[in-house]
Amino acid sequence: MTTLFARHTFAALALVGWSFACHAQSAAPVATPLQPGQYVRERSSGQLTLKRGPSGMLRFTIDAQGGNGHSCSLDGDVRNGKARLPGADEKVPCIVTFRPTVDGIDVSGSSFEACGTQYCGMRATFEGVYFVPPPVCLSKAVAATRKTFKQQYDARQYAEARGTLEPVLSVCKRTLHWLDEARIRNDVAVTLHKLKEFSACQTVLAPLAEDAKLSDAGVRENYAPLEADLYLPVVRATRTNLKLCKH
Repeated sequence: MTTLFARHTFAALALVGWSFACHAQSAAPVATPLQPGQYVRERSSGQLTLKRGPSGMLRFTIDAQGGNGHSCSLDGDVRNGKARLPGADEKVPCIVTFRPTVDGIDVSGSSFEACGTQYCGMRATFEGVYFVPPPVCLSKAVAATRKTFKQQYDARQYAEARGTLEPVLSVCKRTLHWLDEARIRNDVAVTLHKLKEFSACQTVLAPLAEDAKLSDAGVRENYAPLEADLYLPVVRATRTNLKLCKH
């Protein structure tokens, strides 16, 4: 038999549980509606631009990069978080969905058959989370930082050059294209060598060391043809700089 005390206890526990659940729900971060701006996908593998049109409607543009030079390119108007584009089959449209998240905007297509074959190369996709990068990590800002670094390096202002470029590796880690990161690591390494900071020089090149051990043929075996062509000069520079960093 359930006692009056037990019933009161159960009711109190239920109330506490309900209150806790409501508090947890209210404390959860809420994604904001779609906002105009520039967004990027991890490692600068895609760029999403949202602009407000004359009628107030959002218009989007996506340019995304995949393996071996394959890419995606699509644009259109966004209505209620979705864009309706012509599909590969005239009877089946490509529906692009833009879902705001705490981290950015999650972009997805209705199907590969409708969207991928129409707007992307075989090794590319436009899907994924696009986020707002720090202003200093936008492509134009990084290019300006690298230009300033080169000026300082050429003027033999090595400490200043290091201070200019090295922070990009940490602040912009999420947005840097893997090839740009590799090039910047080598630029920082030669600067550290000039400063006779040999241990730090080896550390900054450590993520590239395994590839540097490979022969040119080995690099070509591990990477798609276009990536290998672009990466090989960086690998060769890394081999040289790793030797310099030892003394």
